[in-house]
Amino acid sequence: MYKKSSTLAQAVRLTTLAVVAAPAGALAGGFSLNEQSASAMGTANAGAAANPENATTVLFNPAGMSQLSGTNISFGAAVLDIDAEANPGSISVTRQVPGIPVQPAKAGGDIADPAVLPNFYLTHEVSNTIDVGFGIHAPYGLAADYEEGFAGRFFADKTELTAIAFTPSISVNNGNGLSMGAGINLIYAEGRLSRYQDVTGIAYRDAYKQAIAGGAGAQAAQQVAATTAAGAARYEPYADIEGDDVGATFRVGFLYELSDMTQIGLSAQTGTELNLEGDATISNFPILTAPGQTTTLTEKVRVPLAIPESATLGLRHRVNDEFTLLAGATYAKWSRFEELDVISQRSTPGEVSSVSGYPYISHVTEKWNNTWQFNLGGIWQATPEWALKAGYAWDESPVNEKYVTARIPSEDRHWLTLGAQWKDVRSGWTVDAAVGTLLFSGDAKVDDREYTHDNPTQPATPARYQATYDLSAWSAALQVSKAF
Repeated sequence: MYKKSSTLAQAVRLTTLAVVAAPAGALAGGFSLNEQSASAMGTANAGAAANPENATTVLFNPAGMSQLSGTNISFGAAVLDIDAEANPGSISVTRQVPGIPVQPAKAGGDIADPAVLPNFYLTHEVSNTIDVGFGIHAPYGLAADYEEGFAGRFFADKTELTAIAFTPSISVNNGNGLSMGAGINLIYAEGRLSRYQDVTGIAYRDAYKQAIAGGAGAQAAQQVAATTAAGAARYEPYADIEGDDVGATFRVGFLYELSDMTQIGLSAQTGTELNLEGDATISNFPILTAPGQTTTLTEKVRVPLAIPESATLGLRHRVNDEFTLLAGATYAKWSRFEELDVISQRSTPGEVSSVSGYPYISHVTEKWNNTWQFNLGGIWQATPEWALKAGYAWDESPVNEKYVTARIPSEDRHWLTLGAQWKDVRSGWTVDAAVGTLLFSGDAKVDDREYTHDNPTQPATPARYQATYDLSAWSAALQVSKAF
């Protein structure tokens, strides 16, 4: 029913709980994370917008708070472990100046370490028509780190994105089965991009210009430039960019009871663009006019990062007192993420942009696609205390097959989950546990090239990294909830 009990609407003192966000890893489904709640994960998030079991509805659909009485808390954590490794026999790599070998040229190992994703949610019934809530969770994350000597190190080394969202929310209901809710996701995000730099192209270009200026013919200048480039190959400067930003997205939700057994929910979230502002540092950069000497270059930069709009539809149908069926679909506008640029914050070229390009220090073409995720799940209330759950989701990868990079090798995936819930009816304490496995539709085929912001579809140099990645993943989550 719409309200469980109006007698539970009294204020309750709560112990303050702190939740600390840890770095997250995700190499499929973009950089958004599904592991936000163990109770929803048990059914692969199926019908989460229409199934307000506990305070986690703050995230999935704030309108669902209207179906919770009194004060509710939910807190827990998920572990996500993705295995992603290049197949050694599939690797092909070319420098900016072809013919100069890349040594060493290793596969790079498993690039994703396990990540812990904590969460905390709280709701409170202010009156029969108004509820408020608050959540802390990790909506986005990415962590990839290649081993020393990786063959594609001129395209990627470390890739990190850590985000934590604070989500105040409110809901109202009309007393006749319709609820409406709204919330703000206040997001703090920090990121890091690093890679080694191939300076053979710069060395070739500068040596050729000097030889021509000195009166050499084209063929002789090419020979001088090739020799200089081969000598410069021993230098591998390390480019490291770090930055952070604060942004906000907005979520609205609707929940409607079609009958005592069936209800439907709709939740939508706006997109935004974060500007991760920080520093770019290139260490061990060779001074071509002083052979054998290197320097460190620094500059203030920003990295725009597009966060997509999304909309989720959920359906819950209670077959009887024992069985509940859940279904859902989510559409995400990942086409907002067209490029990954590092842009100088200076009004004139600085140390880094003088050698890399101004104002676009680097450019990675992404051109991601909009995606769908479809979910099905079920709950069996085996006893008054125990419920068993199962779910399946099909999740499209947004990564454009023409521009699969070493930073985010990705493929469509199937998500299979199992869950169990134990509830102490007398005390109101509930414990949820869930496990899941990710089955990828195929191997990710990386084809990384160097592009420019002005010409994002035509390679700017002969440099290229190709490889096939084996992908697999598992996740587990635990959650404790309490209704007061």
